[in-house]
Parts: sequence; structure tokens; C-alpha cells
Amino acid sequence: MFLVESLLGGSQNLNTLILLGAKTNSLIQEGQWWRLITPMFLHIGIFHIFMNGFTLLYVGQVLEPMIGHWRFLILYVLSGITGNLASFAFGANNALSAGASTSLFGMFGAFLALALIYRENRFLTELGKSFLGLIVVNLLMDLTMSGIDIWGHIGGAIGGLLLGYALGIPRINRPKMILRILAIVIVVVISYFMYVKGMIVYG
Repeated sequence: MFLVESLLGGSQNLNTLILLGAKTNSLIQEGQWWRLITPMFLHIGIFHIFMNGFTLLYVGQVLEPMIGHWRFLILYVLSGITGNLASFAFGANNALSAGASTSLFGMFGAFLALALIYRENRFLTELGKSFLGLIVVNLLMDLTMSGIDIWGHIGGAIGGLLLGYALGIPRINRPKMILRILAIVIVVVISYFMYVKGMIVYG
């Protein structure tokens, strides 16, 4: 997709980004709901895709073997959507955003969930502490930098936390099924609330 962006006018060209599906609240309000999904596959500039790609490699090579390919894919896509929904509901109306950071924060949140579920596992608890610190540091940095979609990061982290709790680790019967279902219900309810709020605010 980055190559496509480059061929169509450049990854920092606003018209190109909008054409390929970057998130703009006004267009989502007009019915282009797919812009809650497509932004996670677009990036703005070479530094942006390099940093997100490096983070995905670093975190993914630990998380994906742990939870499995399909769970990883579900987590990546759905936490990216919850992040974009949070940006839609609470972010600036005229802001354009793109990037995989909503999904990356979802992965950070998933590590927190696993640390809570498997508290007796020292490796997971230490990972959970590390990623909690990473989330806090990044959000503090977001507050001091312009052009950063902090709501997308918060929404992605919350989505990843809940989805990580719902998915767990394969072949280990924890958490209980009722808690997994509850986590999924909460994700759906929060997502619906954010979508409706975004439509009301910008409609």
C-alpha cells in the first residue's frame, strides 16, 4: 500500500491519502464507513511506516507465536477499528489520520490482558508491566506532539485489552467462557457508542 501511495502521488499527499481510504470524520459521517478499517494499512511518510513496521516486527514476533495466527489477525484488525472509532468519536473533525498505530496499541493492550489472566507466569507479568509503561510513555509523548492521534491510540489500547482477554492463549482454558463473552460484549457496546457519538457530533 505504501508503494501504491507513492505511485499515486506520494504518501504525504492529502488527495492520495483520502483517495486510498485515510480517516476523515466528515467522510465517515457521509457513509464511508470503510474509513474505519482502511487507515491502518496506510502511512504518511517513510519515517512513519518504518517506525510502525519496526514496532510490528518487534512486538509481533513475541505475540503472534503466543496466541496464534488467527487470533493475532483478529486482534490486529479489530483493535485498529476500535482505535479509529475512538478517533472518530472524540478526535478533531477536520483531522486526517492513517497508520497502524491503533493496531499496535491494541497489541500493547493485549499483553496487559495476558498479564492479568496468567498472573502466575512471571514472563507474562513482566511483559505486561513493560507494555503498560510503553503505553503511558507514548500517551504522554502524544500530549506534547502535534499531529498525533491520541484518541486512536487510547481506543486501540482499550480494544486490545478487551480482545486479549476474550481471546486468551490457545489450549489454555482461561479465562472462563462467561468472562470472554462479557469482554466481547463490552467491545461491541463501546464500539457502537463511539460510532453513534461520532455520527451525532459530526452529523
